[in-house]
Amino acid sequence: MDLKQLLNHDIACSCGRTHRCDIDLVDIGRGAIERLPESVNRFENILLVADSNTYAVCGERVCNLIATKIKGLCLFVTDDLLVPDEAAVGAVREKMTLETDLILGIGSGVINDICKYVSFFAGVKCGIVATAPSMDGFASSGAAMILGGMKVTETTHAPALIIGDTEVLKNAPAEMIRSGYADIIGKYSALNDWKLSRLINGEYLCQEVYDLVLEKTNLIRSLAKDIAERKPEAIEELMRDLVLIGVTLTLLSTTRPGSGSEHHLSHYFEITGLIEDKPYFLHGTDVGYSTIVTAHLRAELRAIQTPEFSSVSDETREKCYEKIYGKIAGEVSDLQKSAGRYANPVNEVYREKWGDVLAILNECPTAAESEEMLTDCGFDLSLFEKMYGAEKIQNGVWFAKDLKDRYSVLWLYFNVFFSESEAEKVL
Repeated sequence: MDLKQLLNHDIACSCGRTHRCDIDLVDIGRGAIERLPESVNRFENILLVADSNTYAVCGERVCNLIATKIKGLCLFVTDDLLVPDEAAVGAVREKMTLETDLILGIGSGVINDICKYVSFFAGVKCGIVATAPSMDGFASSGAAMILGGMKVTETTHAPALIIGDTEVLKNAPAEMIRSGYADIIGKYSALNDWKLSRLINGEYLCQEVYDLVLEKTNLIRSLAKDIAERKPEAIEELMRDLVLIGVTLTLLSTTRPGSGSEHHLSHYFEITGLIEDKPYFLHGTDVGYSTIVTAHLRAELRAIQTPEFSSVSDETREKCYEKIYGKIAGEVSDLQKSAGRYANPVNEVYREKWGDVLAILNECPTAAESEEMLTDCGFDLSLFEKMYGAEKIQNGVWFAKDLKDRYSVLWLYFNVFFSESEAEKVL
């Protein structure tokens, strides 16, 4: 299905629901930035948002092209990764006026999320001039923010326009291109989690969207080497499919088609990195590495013919939160109390449907296949453990799931393998 077929109209789906994604314009291809004056023609008071790196890529070109319409600039100057937190939100709000009718970001994931968040609550439109094909959130209605120290996906709105000029995108840093590729490879894990949750929890699943995301994931997998070599056609396809997958999230008003256990681990590495003031990889890069981790978990589960389940006391679990999450342990605990998953275990459902569970787990690529997918695009697999260490990765396997109210294979693995003796290793 073509990207444009998914935009700006009601889609009566075979799943029984009606989907819709309102995005005025998606322009991906060579020369997209040169067409910017026409793309923003209906806006008169634009606030431009960028950081020093993204502005250096094409900020002056954008300013020269639409100079008469730009009435303000919020430029983040930092040597570190920009964090989409309360301070960043406040900085953009300070630059807005009552006349601002478009917040236009220049950048990728973080800039896009900040613009979506601020514009939504201000009641104005937003747009993004992409500088790297680094993640799949361009078109989603969710904004991945860090508020109160927690990684949260706030429901906002999709951008009014998305501009992706392949002449800019193909020259993005290699690690950002690989990040976008890995974010899509992570869909194998996310889709598997979605199907598993349908089986265990009766969660809604749209087969049309499931099939579309799987089709695009397979396509990007086939282009790994071309993407690594920055071939314009492959980079354009990568960007187009990153946007398309984001559109599916907006169509369904859920991140399910694009986010599962591999994303929970990615969020865990980011959050603990911020808490500990330690480095972490780009979001998509962590997703890619975490996809290998979750593939290993599925392999361990597939080896079990008759499942047995263990548990730990609430007190022990709370101590693990304190050890791992420090100052936000209370927020993690409150989230899980509200979600109620620990209070309502599904062990009997697992036992009853174990054959079906194994069949679903078998559909996901193996760890070896996932490793090959990443190395084909230039990943160095040794860097993951060098960055985080085995202990931190294992703690993420146990407790990354607790950052979200979302079922995934991490819950099944925890129910089967976590015990008081494992908790002692954490503590």
